[in-house]
Amino acid sequence: MREKPRSKPASPRSASAPKPPAELHPRNRHRGRYDFPALIAACPELRAFVAVNQYGDESIDFANPAAVKTLNRALLAKFYGVKNWDVPAGYLCPPIPGRADYIHNLADLLDQSYRGKIPEVVRVLDIGCGANCVYPLIGAAEYEWEMVGSEVDAVALKNAQQIVEANPQLNIELRLQKIPAAMFLGIVQDGEFFDLTLCNPPFHASLAEATAGSQRKWKNLGKAPKTAAPLLNFGGQGGELWCEGGEEAFIQRMISESRQIGKRCLWFTSLVSKASSLPLLYRTLEKAGALDVRTIDMSQGQKQSRVLAWTFIPPTSHERFSSVLSESGR
Repeated sequence: MREKPRSKPASPRSASAPKPPAELHPRNRHRGRYDFPALIAACPELRAFVAVNQYGDESIDFANPAAVKTLNRALLAKFYGVKNWDVPAGYLCPPIPGRADYIHNLADLLDQSYRGKIPEVVRVLDIGCGANCVYPLIGAAEYEWEMVGSEVDAVALKNAQQIVEANPQLNIELRLQKIPAAMFLGIVQDGEFFDLTLCNPPFHASLAEATAGSQRKWKNLGKAPKTAAPLLNFGGQGGELWCEGGEEAFIQRMISESRQIGKRCLWFTSLVSKASSLPLLYRTLEKAGALDVRTIDMSQGQKQSRVLAWTFIPPTSHERFSSVLSESGR
């Protein structure tokens, strides 16, 4: 196995734009200020949304879904070479810097397990890639990982497939999850192995809770919503934002199902939005027989989150595990 080259951090941004969070991963290309002239050069339609704000800086209106989507399109085009990125109205349009942080932290997790000798081929499964397909795009572009994305929503998957087809330089395969309650069943094929799985689960427990969260975010943006049940500025369908039992129940189901294929993946991972969810998840992992559990803290400005990672592979065997070697039986 040869050591996998690491991407260099992005160059410093222009001092004339608003500053994103300073706590982003050192390799995250979105550290520093947004360079709007460079982003406009990569995506000319962004120009219509950029204006000087009350502080004299170039910015966009982050309460405007069209502006946020166009900013995402520009970021993906400039830093990852992604063409023709779009999401249907009402679907989740996630902040790119935070999504990139998850990917970079997973790369560090692999680096530690393989002691710096990353295999030539790394295979990663994204549970719930959404219409935006952002995690597979960044993972494939940044680290040349072989990305597999699953999705239960056929409309979302069709849109993601259009993005993938517009970017054949990226090694991404998409699969429809035909069993709504399942995570890995029906997606992970017989004899198939992965180095990593990732997931950004719906963390609200009900539509009412998701709506309340939307209202708080609109208030924080200084905007008054025009409807009784406003959408987030980043959008999101019901299944993307909430499920019965919230993120705790969702990740518990994931842990239970991961045990069934425990030897076919080095690290299972999921974002955990609420720190209060961790004690229950730790107990669930202990009962499931996880051999190693890691919590990776992430911070983007005032937003605190973490990655929960677990494995059923003994730590002494991590260095010898490889999705490709395992699949070949060597």
